[in-house]
Amino acid sequence: MSMITKNLKHLRHLKGLTQEVLAEDLQVTRSRISSYEEGRSAPTIDFLIAVSDYFKLPIDILLRNDLTKGRDASFIEVGQQRVLFPITVDSDDDDLIEVVPVKASAGYLAGYDDPEYIEQLQKIKLPFLPTGKHRAFPIKGDSMLPMKPGAYVIGRFVESRQDITSGRTYVLITKDEGMVYKRVYNQIADNNTLRLVSDNTAYAPYEVSIDDVLELWEFTCSINTQEYDEKELKISSIIQLFTNLGVELKALERLVE
Repeated sequence: MSMITKNLKHLRHLKGLTQEVLAEDLQVTRSRISSYEEGRSAPTIDFLIAVSDYFKLPIDILLRNDLTKGRDASFIEVGQQRVLFPITVDSDDDDLIEVVPVKASAGYLAGYDDPEYIEQLQKIKLPFLPTGKHRAFPIKGDSMLPMKPGAYVIGRFVESRQDITSGRTYVLITKDEGMVYKRVYNQIADNNTLRLVSDNTAYAPYEVSIDDVLELWEFTCSINTQEYDEKELKISSIIQLFTNLGVELKALERLVE
């Protein structure tokens, strides 16, 4: 069974369409739909174009990717070529999320819009996540204490830039910096920028143009891969407390040392 054969039938079922209704919408005969779905004949180029327009999916996605892993039809188109795959499920119908590994995080900027790159990412099950498309990203550096390097942030994909909530944390994919995790303040209405702030005040805030932001993933939860010792936990708690109060931490850090 070819990929287009599986995908056509799957997409039709996701939309709740009969072969007759889909045939009418695409202005072809029902027997033609049946023939394609059963693999008795190969779709024509004109038919593939019509299906691509109808389901709002690029033709190469229809031909080369197994869409039957998706549980719904919520494909998100970004620009003219991007498609964010829907939530995938395992054999038990539990949601799966893609994990960007530490070693591959540098290549995410080049591969974020490549369906083959995304499809080969390892997937894990986190059944407690809320609704939405999620992905796990590795944390580097100490700019977002108490989050330690090696931890993973699970983020929910933000489709509309207007949904950015000031003061919340996000994983951002930007043209110049690649992947960063920061506390974000929405300044789009004022000057078309986002203000990115580190919870570790040793790092200065800065602004990025919203036009340079390729993806946004709002924090949902995190997974630590290293255990905190007692000293770290106390210092991190104090730092977080004073950060929330807006107090400068330089003097406190010197006292702790």
